[in-house]
Amino acid sequence: MEKSTKEFGDLNAAPPPGSRRGSYMAPDGRRYSAQGRRISTVDDVFGEIKEGGPNYRDVGWLGTVALMMKTQIGLGVLSIPAVLDTLGMIPGLIVLLAIAIITTWSDYMVGVFKLRHRSVYGIDDVGMLLFGPIGREFFGVVFVLFWIFVAGAGMLGISIGLNAVSSHGACTAIFVAVACVIGFSLGSIQTLGAVSWLAWVGVACILTGIFTVTVAVGLQDRPSAAPQTGVFVADYKLFNNPSITDALTACSSLVFAYAGTPAFFSIVSEMREPAHYTRSLMICQSVVTATYICIGVVVYYFCGTYVASPALGSAGVLLKKIAYGFALPGLCVTTILVTHIAAKYLLLRLLRGSYHLTDNTFRHWATWLGCTAFISLTAYVIASAIPVFGGLVSLVGALLGTLMCFQPMGCMWLYDHWSEARTTKWYLGVAWSAFVILSGTFLMIGGTYGSVVSIMDSYATDGGTSAWSCADNSNSAGPG
Repeated sequence: MEKSTKEFGDLNAAPPPGSRRGSYMAPDGRRYSAQGRRISTVDDVFGEIKEGGPNYRDVGWLGTVALMMKTQIGLGVLSIPAVLDTLGMIPGLIVLLAIAIITTWSDYMVGVFKLRHRSVYGIDDVGMLLFGPIGREFFGVVFVLFWIFVAGAGMLGISIGLNAVSSHGACTAIFVAVACVIGFSLGSIQTLGAVSWLAWVGVACILTGIFTVTVAVGLQDRPSAAPQTGVFVADYKLFNNPSITDALTACSSLVFAYAGTPAFFSIVSEMREPAHYTRSLMICQSVVTATYICIGVVVYYFCGTYVASPALGSAGVLLKKIAYGFALPGLCVTTILVTHIAAKYLLLRLLRGSYHLTDNTFRHWATWLGCTAFISLTAYVIASAIPVFGGLVSLVGALLGTLMCFQPMGCMWLYDHWSEARTTKWYLGVAWSAFVILSGTFLMIGGTYGSVVSIMDSYATDGGTSAWSCADNSNSAGPG
């Protein structure tokens, strides 16, 4: 295809000083040979991306949709029917839509901020711009901890699925170890562009499993947890009167369902055309929100207070096996993707500015595999060793997930627009940003409190679960 000089510059012009002999650096940051063939791309984050090395700028806008959806669907979707049971169907849907709107704006700000500040790769770079070195290290630690715990939750989810499908065919600790190996091996694929096809598989599988249960509960006479004799009428509630603790915990679960936001920094940084980010975001958020509403309303309508959490257990043992059989690849992809994103952050911190980042050198591979191994093994230890893991994941989601989905994005808008003219639009922007910051802080504090109370109640009831347990966990509530 003929390349326009408008896009790439004058290919016949003499190379500028400092350029490689026989090559030309176009205004778009791409280097071309004298014959017009692209030989490298210079990126503000990754440096010069050359032929033969990992291509860190190879995610198309459709691949971006898949990656965005997979970081969200699977985090909290299976607990949404139980959230509606806690809040009541109408208040639950109102809160869900409110959180969807706020997090969509936050996600949008990620793309806008990236286009304004091309050297930003992760939320730690945002912290550096906003608060200096302390902000950088604070948000970097929060980012890694959050995704390590999500990777641990994914490993636990895989073990639940394997137990369900195999009728507890092996010790649960073995299944968690298998999940760790899956996360490490496929999470070590070098680029998100190469992982994006897995994201499509994961999205399709998790949606198939979830919608299988959604259809099944509508066709069955009653949910599996309901009394199996007599007339059954679903006791769903349009409104409910939960305690403050239960309400805050339910709201945190909804935030957790949309908590893919911090990963969007990494995704937009690897897009071929970051200008297409908003298009991908709107498709992602529309599909995710519609899916959440459909699953939540239908499953809760037919199951009422007998809804299971995770929701895949609501239609009985056979349907649970079928649903988890479909969903298992999706759970695996979730673990792979979050392991990759956390490890890639560490790789950038260690090799940024070095040619080893984009060359397949021994140091590159040793560092990259060391990062994925560290994330995988840490997540495995957390998933296996800490009692009351579900409550702990809720705590981390409320404390760290909310912290990365609300407050920084309000601060990002203020950072970029504070010095602009004081117009009506400016005042509305300031008011909205302040609302996002304050609401995020409230949900963070309230959700953390509710999660702590939930962990204490769990210990008071059964003392938690044992470390490296062999017990079947497919009949208990795992992380959503």
